[in-house]
Amino acid sequence: MSSYELIQQEILSLSTAGAAELAVNSDARRIFGEFKKLLNNGIVRAAEKKDGAWVVNTWVKEGILVGMRLGKLTGVTVAPEGSLGAFAFIDKDTWPLKEITLEQNVRVVPGGSSVRDGSYLAPTVVMMPPAYVNVGAYVGAGTMIDSHALVGSCAQVGRNVHLSAGVQVGGVLEPVGAMPVIIEDDVMVGGNCGIYEGTIVQERAVIGTGVILNGSTPVYDLVNGTIHRRNAAGPLVIPSGAVVVAGSRALKGDFAAENGLSLYTPVIVKYRDEKTDSATALEQALR
Repeated sequence: MSSYELIQQEILSLSTAGAAELAVNSDARRIFGEFKKLLNNGIVRAAEKKDGAWVVNTWVKEGILVGMRLGKLTGVTVAPEGSLGAFAFIDKDTWPLKEITLEQNVRVVPGGSSVRDGSYLAPTVVMMPPAYVNVGAYVGAGTMIDSHALVGSCAQVGRNVHLSAGVQVGGVLEPVGAMPVIIEDDVMVGGNCGIYEGTIVQERAVIGTGVILNGSTPVYDLVNGTIHRRNAAGPLVIPSGAVVVAGSRALKGDFAAENGLSLYTPVIVKYRDEKTDSATALEQALR
């Protein structure tokens, strides 16, 4: 049995235990520590692509929840050298701030950002202040997390992605079988967008400013004359290279017509071309 399979088996054996049972288990913290090390290094992930399709690693989510039950509330004070004041946190002792070292080649620009332990930031990731990355998240190389952006629990963000200012990438920790939000490589997400409920944004898509994507909102594809939506077979999927903007659709009925009512809806207006590529090109000097 490989070390990966062993830690998976051990986490699953702990996943049915309550907080009281975990507290008296002499191996629980050792097992959890080994699991968290794999999370921090990006070796295990809450979801990954296998044979071209994204699958949820439910045991990884179970491991995160084990840490929640195992942990005890503790107060932490962080006072950076030369600072005028200290920051105080109260959280489970199993989920402190992530330790980021110079050797990791990650830029966390000063100004109030936080990265929670049990998340992975690849080399050349940049975080502008203030921003937050939650437990279980995975962020690929060359990605920028701009100001006031959130990468929620277990979200999977690919390489060379730009999450513009105010972007909210929702967290999906429970139920454990639920697909987390996934943003594939080379995606551009405009300011003040929200991507929630396990939505998958495929590679090279462009999400325009202010677009909200979730499981209850259909996306109208003007190019192909189709409608993309979540269904029993899977989550909402934004196709590769799609350019999505915020639009509206008229409501039916006399009252709606009389009052000119319409509902917000995302619309695919085109697919990426050379003009789109030049408009969304990343500045490598920032990375």
